Amino acid sequence: MIQKSSNRPLRILIIEDDADIARLIRIHIEDLNYTTDIIADGKLGLDRALSGDYSLVILDLMLPGLEGLEVCKQIRTQNAHLPILMLTAKSEEMDKVLGLELGADDYLTKPFSIRELIARMKALLRRSELEKDDEGQNSPSLILFGDLEVDTEKRRASLRGEMIDLTAKEWELLLLFAQNPGRVYTRQELLDLVWGYQYDGYSHTVNSHINRLRAKIETDPERPSYIITKRGLGYRFVEPTTVEVATT
Repeated sequence: MIQKSSNRPLRILIIEDDADIARLIRIHIEDLNYTTDIIADGKLGLDRALSGDYSLVILDLMLPGLEGLEVCKQIRTQNAHLPILMLTAKSEEMDKVLGLELGADDYLTKPFSIRELIARMKALLRRSELEKDDEGQNSPSLILFGDLEVDTEKRRASLRGEMIDLTAKEWELLLLFAQNPGRVYTRQELLDLVWGYQYDGYSHTVNSHINRLRAKIETDPERPSYIITKRGLGYRFVEPTTVEVATT
């Protein structure tokens, strides 16, 4: 079982207005010795997510007070690391894609099996712990690629001194490239690494994010100098010009 270093049980926030579903999720999560809080309102759920010490949020899309997509967006704007598992209905296909672009880490379609929910939840918690371990190591905090500056510690990027407005997934994509310059990634590898799970059938998601990221960081997106297409293989990022290592 995944536990924090203090051995305190992990806290899971369930933002779900269907009381039966919320109780069912709580029962099975607490059987694993996690602790849970249930909030049935989007606005109150957002406030709790931002103020509480949670390891993961299970977030329904259709909520009173504030819809799930906006809750997801605001959580990710203020907390880049908190894992979000989104719950959707079958008819909300476009909302799934939009939710993932706004920063959700994974999604489940209702009705879902509790076994699958627990498996997805554990996978996200493992991924979160690995990311924390990586951040604790002496890794580069500031990487310069010509006019492009990627600050991994402050989780922001700038071009010629101007901050770049990136969505959560655009930032994660840029961060992956910046930390692994020169490596070629296939579309499927980018899906797996940035979105955190097998997302078969949605390779266009990678294409659209690459195009949007190029529009924000490239002088000429039609002739990119940072994100290079390797025909028949995938994409690679240019080598950095300067790397500074965090000292704290």
